Amino acid sequence: MQMPKPTEADKQFFRSLIPDVPGVEVKPMFGNLGAFVNGNMFAGLFGSSVGVKLAADDLAELATFEGAGPFGPPERPMGGYLSLPSSVTAEQATRWVNKAQAYVATLPPKHKKKK
Repeated sequence: MQMPKPTEADKQFFRSLIPDVPGVEVKPMFGNLGAFVNGNMFAGLFGSSVGVKLAADDLAELATFEGAGPFGPPERPMGGYLSLPSSVTAEQATRWVNKAQAYVATLPPKHKKKK
């Protein structure tokens, strides 16, 4: 499987979408980026595609938008995530990322595994 690489512009755009609130951090993941709250990923960058993890109702709503689709490798997309359509504005993308962060913040924190 070939991992798509985001451009610096893709990374900058992704970082601009992430809320600057306590408990939120952006980390590199396999050459891409992930945004986490309390250890759980709520948004990711896969090549130039931004994906979000949403509650079932919001996931169903986003799925109705033309261009929204599976997030991650085509042969193994990530469950519970959808890619934002490439046609979304920065304002629309920020709204979806904020919904994802708010939803994932309600999940139990993920603790680091001991080595």
